[in-house]
Amino acid sequence: MDLLSLTAVELGTAIQQGQTTAREAMEAVLKQIDKTEEILHCYITIDRKKALEEAEGVQRKIEAGELSGPLAGVPAAVKDNLCTEGMLTTCASRMLGNFVPGYSAEAVLNLKRAGAVLVGKTNMDEFAMGSTTETSAFGPTRNPRDPERVPGGSSGGSAAAVAAGECFFALGSDTGGSIRQPAAYCGVVGIKPTYGTVSRYGLVAYGSSLDQVGSLGKTVEDCAVVLEAIATHDRKDSTSLAREDTDFSSALEENVTGMRIGIPRDYFGPGLNGEVKSAVLAAAKRLAAEGAVSGAVSSTSSSSAGVEATSPGAVSRFKTWAVLLPLAPFLPEAMTATLLSKV
Repeated sequence: MDLLSLTAVELGTAIQQGQTTAREAMEAVLKQIDKTEEILHCYITIDRKKALEEAEGVQRKIEAGELSGPLAGVPAAVKDNLCTEGMLTTCASRMLGNFVPGYSAEAVLNLKRAGAVLVGKTNMDEFAMGSTTETSAFGPTRNPRDPERVPGGSSGGSAAAVAAGECFFALGSDTGGSIRQPAAYCGVVGIKPTYGTVSRYGLVAYGSSLDQVGSLGKTVEDCAVVLEAIATHDRKDSTSLAREDTDFSSALEENVTGMRIGIPRDYFGPGLNGEVKSAVLAAAKRLAAEGAVSGAVSSTSSSSAGVEATSPGAVSRFKTWAVLLPLAPFLPEAMTATLLSKV
């Protein structure tokens, strides 16, 4: 079995069914790191001994029936601005080059409760202030799709690690695009949840009123399952939401019939790359084929914004609309529109 070809959910299922083990999965990831990390530099810190020991511990719990969730035994990476007890948390800065927290971020603890096994801490723009992962004090991360190109940022290490097979999913943080943009650059999936859905406790702040911890994975399903694991109410975070609608995976089984998809015409002006334009329009066409209503949106005036419907039989304009973001073509399933509308 080619473990690295599996998604996080597929690997979790294989482990539960006894087709492989958490240790074998971790060994596969570490072997891949040996092949690619020297070029890509996705990580700042990797603790191989601890990763293998934790994988063996999780495996024992799985076999004892104590862990049965979809992420149990799955190797994961965490952006280096999320505190991890006993492991360096540098924010890619020499200022924190010897900082070892005495506690873990709530999102990290939730992953461990779900049985995920930490590979290490991923590279990022220093203190998350950047969009290329080139400002790290420990050197830049390169894009696995083309090492001559940047992976995006500031969660570029997390996105690159997923794309390179150096983990099966990762956590990142997003203030103004720092999960979604590198996910797009590296050809993986990234979700910034609604503010307050995931606790910020233990996340080194950039902009506290905008920061949010989110997931990066190979598929929308992986990101949805990870989000379900980390989305919990936390009294230690005064902005944490007590949400009850955290069954994000169920959206994958729904359809997009009747969903209103707006295509912002103002973004289709001079300077737009032709490939990007074609990809966005192709995504809109695919959604329309699944039953969504797509149309042009003007974003110049929020009071008059609406959708000029293009689907047969649709109402010509709507008072409410959803914007089809440029990241849409990088999300591999039509059902992602439904998922994103929930998170």
